Amino acid sequence: MKNSIITLAIAGSIASALASVAVPASAADTKEKCYGVALKGQNDCAAGKHDCAGKSTMSYDKMSFKLVPTGTCTSMKTPKGNGSLTPA
Repeated sequence: MKNSIITLAIAGSIASALASVAVPASAADTKEKCYGVALKGQNDCAAGKHDCAGKSTMSYDKMSFKLVPTGTCTSMKTPKGNGSLTPA
């Protein structure tokens, strides 16, 4: 019984160590705030007349941002122009 507990403890430690190595970098590290591309109610956070996620009342609000893959924001086209890295 004692050997099986020790074996399980070691196996658990090894599994934890391997899992932490296999985890990719945080998703936030590969995302950037892109203003003016979020659809109504699909913004990721604060701006202007609302305080946070999902509260925008109009699509393509230049004060609301959506997290997008880094490097793609300014090439995104909307009916109101391209995305912006800064609020308007």
